[in-house]
Amino acid sequence: MANDLKDVEIEKAQFVFSVYDWEGSGQMDAMDLGNALRALNLNPTIELIGKMGGTQKRGEKKIKFEEFLPIFSQVKKEKEQGCYEDFLECLKLYDKNEDGTMLLAELTHSLTALGERLDDVELDNVMKDCMDPEDDDGNIPYAPFLKKMMDNMVVIDHVK
Repeated sequence: MANDLKDVEIEKAQFVFSVYDWEGSGQMDAMDLGNALRALNLNPTIELIGKMGGTQKRGEKKIKFEEFLPIFSQVKKEKEQGCYEDFLECLKLYDKNEDGTMLLAELTHSLTALGERLDDVELDNVMKDCMDPEDDDGNIPYAPFLKKMMDNMVVIDHVK
């Protein structure tokens, strides 16, 4: 077990793990590792999830709670996760009028072409769940979009 976790963190990890233990077998599918970590208010990259044992396909691998807890502990220590303020500062770079809005086309480009790219299905899910309507000039308020995305931790369906 991870000795650096507080009792309350272990309890939260147990609860989240139980949510993703779909079959009640004491194991969760490794494909759900990223979502479980995000439910614990972490923001691991897809690359980090892979390094920690996460998979891209359902049924390839199972993780027991005893394996999940040290992963949670280690990911908690990662520095390169980003937070709301970090992402907000990045989006401000596209705010040409400095009025809290950016072109929807630029946000779409950012989500599909930079960093950990979203595919079309993932982009549609994010837009549907988090996007306010664009104004007549094609701009959207980016802070509410980001807040909805971070608060809801939009679950992107990777099941092919």
